[in-house]
Amino acid sequence: MTEYIHVGPEDRVEPKNGVIKLHGPEGFEGMRKAGRLAAEILDALVAHVVPGVTTGELDSIVHSMTLDAGAVPATLGYRGYTKSCCTSINHVVCHGIPSDKKLKDGDIVNIDVTPILDGWHGDTSRMYFVGKPNVKAQRLVAVTYECLMLGLEQAKPGNRLGDISHAIQSHAEKHRYGVVRDFCGHGLGRLFHDSPEVVHAGRPGTGPELKPGMFFTVEPMINIGRADVKLLDDGWTAVTRDRSLSAQFEHSIGITEDGHEIFTKSPKGLAKPPYA
Repeated sequence: MTEYIHVGPEDRVEPKNGVIKLHGPEGFEGMRKAGRLAAEILDALVAHVVPGVTTGELDSIVHSMTLDAGAVPATLGYRGYTKSCCTSINHVVCHGIPSDKKLKDGDIVNIDVTPILDGWHGDTSRMYFVGKPNVKAQRLVAVTYECLMLGLEQAKPGNRLGDISHAIQSHAEKHRYGVVRDFCGHGLGRLFHDSPEVVHAGRPGTGPELKPGMFFTVEPMINIGRADVKLLDDGWTAVTRDRSLSAQFEHSIGITEDGHEIFTKSPKGLAKPPYA
């Protein structure tokens, strides 16, 4: 049986223990600010994601913008990770490490940022086109965004996490795409990763009930080919086993009395590429 607990701004931050935290107005305000900063960083990157730029240069922009806003990057130093964001190119599913690798015309890339602002985590990722990808890549990105938004339509009190999962899986598989199971969304707030786990494939009517005050991410990873992934020797980078393209979008949300609030919505309306 799922356990829930109401938490306030003065309560001690308990580590992830399977209990789902329910937040009040102060939590929503903290997440709005952190989520907006995260979205502003992704908005600012649009002008920089061009052929010839290195993922390390993009990471430097993320790092500077985060610090300039009075925040810190959650990924920097997290379990030994040494960068301020993740940059996942083409067949990289998630957790690609920024480096001196240059982006090429036709690439697709996911950039994932999580600034911690006043103790709250704003976690979001977005796909970018480098130049003009081929039609198959563009279609994958479009369908992945649709998966995210269809999943979010199910994010309301009384529904269950399985309703979100089922909506995502159904839409992806309708297009004969694979839904990654090895990685999932997660609760967050004053912790980077908290309960519950938010898988992106499942049966409707199953899983924890959605209740007002829940904070979590929805971040489907969708592959053109099979769903299987493997981890590279660096211990972070996950790639598709069949080297097919992969795409991902992520929002942080809070369940409200009558639906949900997206904390990481783009202030400039740059929801999905192409952004021109």
